[in-house]
Amino acid sequence: MAAWHPSTSPIVRKPKAGRKIAAAPPIILCASFLLLVLLGTCLLKLPQATVAPISWAHSLFTATSAVTVTGLSVLDTGTAFTSFGQIIIALLIQLGGLGLMTFAVVTLIALGGKINFLQRTVIREAFNQTDASTLVSTAKSVLYFSLLVESFGMVILSLYWLPELGWKTSLFHGFFYTISAFNNAGFALDSRSLMPYVSDPVVNLTITGLFIIGGLGFSVWLDLIRNRRWVLLTPYSKLMISGTVIINAVAVILIYCIEYDNPHTLAPLTQGGKWLASWFQAVTPRTAGFNTLAIDQLKDATTSVMLVLMFIGGGSMSTASGIKVVTFIVLILATYGYLRRDAAIQVFKREIPKETINKALALTVISIGITWLAIFGLLLSENAPMIDIIFEAISALGTVGLSRGLTASLSETGEVIIMLMMFIGRLGPLTIAYFLASPRTHRLRYPETKLVIG
Repeated sequence: MAAWHPSTSPIVRKPKAGRKIAAAPPIILCASFLLLVLLGTCLLKLPQATVAPISWAHSLFTATSAVTVTGLSVLDTGTAFTSFGQIIIALLIQLGGLGLMTFAVVTLIALGGKINFLQRTVIREAFNQTDASTLVSTAKSVLYFSLLVESFGMVILSLYWLPELGWKTSLFHGFFYTISAFNNAGFALDSRSLMPYVSDPVVNLTITGLFIIGGLGFSVWLDLIRNRRWVLLTPYSKLMISGTVIINAVAVILIYCIEYDNPHTLAPLTQGGKWLASWFQAVTPRTAGFNTLAIDQLKDATTSVMLVLMFIGGGSMSTASGIKVVTFIVLILATYGYLRRDAAIQVFKREIPKETINKALALTVISIGITWLAIFGLLLSENAPMIDIIFEAISALGTVGLSRGLTASLSETGEVIIMLMMFIGRLGPLTIAYFLASPRTHRLRYPETKLVIG
């Protein structure tokens, strides 16, 4: 028997699990959404999906907008696509809005499969959760809650449109608009979006209710369902709810006051119609994408308000995008605390960790940088007013879907820029948050130095 020698023994090298896990979740998330975009592109290119043949570029743009639940479109959804094509768009919105991870988890459970550590890491980042032990129950709760809300929305809209459109068309409109609204997509079957219903309380309140519920964040709704009392809610839920109420209220008052005498928007409406239209335009920039007033006819002051609202966006673990409401609030609290020379930032009798503040700052700075690059690129490629370009870029990054009319006339370069912005807007904060959530420990530290700021 041969003697054992270290040089002849096979060396088993363990894979660097830490590096694999660190790189895998962002890559898997991006790849999943990219594959869904490519699949949607191929389906929308089928002859059965469109009234007339469309280019691969237009098919790709529409699929990207649907999967990222944006709503920007180079083609009229109601006239360029057949019922089959519109159903494909609705399904892409549903998958992109609720997230591939939700459906993947539920499907895996139904097939009797087990979720390994890597899959749990990916799903945790998709849901923006820190506790991996509750991922399965969270995914199931998100799916059940979403389908329940969408069912109610579809019933209300279908019954309301029944006398006007007939049962077949009303059911289809109820189905499409409910999915589009709840997932904050903004796709409409009319080139005028919801402008024909500017003073209609049922359509206004139902649609806004759907996208506010979807944009508030599933974690907030799960917290409300489980606890039901304000004092028992988590600080995050309290911040998200109070922040949403305050931002919406301020936006409604500002838009009402600014547009009150504008003959192209609020002036021709009744007093009730003015408030409904102001309400709709105040909440829709939170990544919903519908409009009941002509966006290009709004005053510049109103447009500037909507730019801020689009950049802020909705809540984490929701169908909305943007930097998120709580991120915005954390930055305000941190700035206020610094001016007061507070040793720690507190909210609802809880201290906000410095890591959270740094993460909020990093996400905001990165979002601003990406937006500036997109604006710069569009200024080079498009012959359009600067305010239209800024509006388009922020709308794409926030996956809002509102436009001042630039989308349909974008050049090929402009379409690529907007597609990248929509994709980054939907996945960027998730992947960036993952990298920021993995602190690195340095053994070697250097002396501190003071820098002049301001």
